[in-house]
Amino acid sequence: MKKLLCFFKEVVLSLPLLAFSNILLLWMVLADLNLPIKLLLSAFLMICYLTALLRIYPKHAGSHRLAAISHGLQLLRYLAICSFLEPLVGIALAVTYPWSIRMPAALLIANFAVFAFFMLLMAFGGLLRLGIAARQVKWYWYLFLYLVWWMSPFNLIPLIYIYTTARREFYYETARMELDVERKENESCCTKYPVLMVHGIFFRDWQFFNYWGRIPKTLQRYGAKVYYGKQQSSQTVAVCAQELAEQIHAVLAETGAEKLNIIAHSKGGLDSRYAISELGIAPYVASLTTINTPHHGCAWVDHQLKTLPPSFVRRIARHYDRIFRKLGDKTPDFLGGVRDLTAERCKEFNEKYPIDPTIPHHCIMSEMRSFTAAPFPLSLGYLCNKRYDKTTRCDGLVPLESARLEGVPFTLIPRTKRRGISHADMIDLNRENIADFDVRDFYVKLLIDLKEKGL
Repeated sequence: MKKLLCFFKEVVLSLPLLAFSNILLLWMVLADLNLPIKLLLSAFLMICYLTALLRIYPKHAGSHRLAAISHGLQLLRYLAICSFLEPLVGIALAVTYPWSIRMPAALLIANFAVFAFFMLLMAFGGLLRLGIAARQVKWYWYLFLYLVWWMSPFNLIPLIYIYTTARREFYYETARMELDVERKENESCCTKYPVLMVHGIFFRDWQFFNYWGRIPKTLQRYGAKVYYGKQQSSQTVAVCAQELAEQIHAVLAETGAEKLNIIAHSKGGLDSRYAISELGIAPYVASLTTINTPHHGCAWVDHQLKTLPPSFVRRIARHYDRIFRKLGDKTPDFLGGVRDLTAERCKEFNEKYPIDPTIPHHCIMSEMRSFTAAPFPLSLGYLCNKRYDKTTRCDGLVPLESARLEGVPFTLIPRTKRRGISHADMIDLNRENIADFDVRDFYVKLLIDLKEKGL
């Protein structure tokens, strides 16, 4: 009933917009009214239209962004209602005023042109707000709409997708905002020890593009003290572990804490294990949680290194090292980092550095269900894994079984309906809201669990 009332309300509010968009036809129908009344009516309808188009909405759930999305969605709903009612108005006019059928064709064409202009202006206003505020709608959908906007009914495909995706984001984020209040007051993620988030290979801890997406801000909002590993993007496990150990000592000196909780993704899990076992960091680690870490390597990496021409691999390595040296790495080593992810190297690693039983460990893994579940290069990694072994279940890079460690609690992210959860999804790299899996909430629950354990 509530939804029906809301829909009826929007239909009523759209009527002045429809009337203003048919202003030429309205003047012909109201020809018997005197000029001042028609001018006042036209001014009133124009104010209604401009108010709907330009009104600045107050914060929604404390967010200007959500208010902008709400306004954009409403403008698109007005557009849909007016477009649906327009032919009905023509039919009603022909029935009520038989003489209207004999209206000059030029007037009808001009009226339609005016209607189309005001509808396009409304559509532009709505799409502009969604383009700025709705982060879940990818840019290529707007490009698609730009290319086919004049091709009815094909233009409905991108338009409906943009509307439904933005609407889903609006309700999703609104629900999160309401949950935020309670968790912020309770400081749900305020663990006893600080949290060190350790990135994987081929990335750095850049400030302008956070490797962990929206996760750190969410955790900090709920009271977590978050720091980063700051190791190089690609180096051997030994070198990255040394840099990680230095960062751990720096964080402990800054915070005065006795220990910290490590949450490590991908190769970061191997870097952390090396620092614990070889570099004397164990006394300063309260817990280690590895996310999609190839503890037993990636057999398809071995396969690619053996299959691809050595000259091609070296060329890629040279280009990578040159680029990342400019981006901040001191001594980038593409090949050193990749070779430490082979199954052979990881087997040697596990034999030499067994799990420290004094430190609580937790292994977490996800699984992709289709190569379309993630963009390049994860889609390519998924196909490479499947080509190497069709029975392999993986996250696009790491085989599922590689993320397990004997004697360590293991969590497999429940499958979503279609896409699964990729290697990048587990760090919110694409800032995407995934149906059936809220990655930010997943990390919140991780820290709540650590807090309850006194860590």
